[in-house]
Amino acid sequence: MNDFNQKIIEEFRANDGKVGGPFAGSQLLLLHTTGAKSGQERIAPLAYRKEGESLAVFGSKAGAPTNPDWFHNLVANPEVTVEVGTDQFAARARVAEGDEHDRIWEAHTREVPNVAEYQKKTDRTIPVIILERV
Repeated sequence: MNDFNQKIIEEFRANDGKVGGPFAGSQLLLLHTTGAKSGQERIAPLAYRKEGESLAVFGSKAGAPTNPDWFHNLVANPEVTVEVGTDQFAARARVAEGDEHDRIWEAHTREVPNVAEYQKKTDRTIPVIILERV
């Protein structure tokens, strides 16, 4: 894990899920995945939005040409753990498709307009992942 993410994780846990700096005021969660190749636990701090009883996260990778590593991990191993604030729970991840994807992505970009720029930087469709509590 890189130092940048490690500092966010530490700040998140020290402040009941709140962080400052460029993420001040953002809704962040910590997504625990199992490495697709290594089998080791990985933790990624991610922005999210509520979707009914579920949460949606986005594989933007700031508009990079490839999906983030955590995305490949959860496709291979969809059973994940999620930390939101002080709550931690098991969830099952699934990739949103079609109209569901478009509706959630559009809502997210309306609320966080700078995220729309990520899609403009890449030819891939940025994945929307639904985390359903189990």
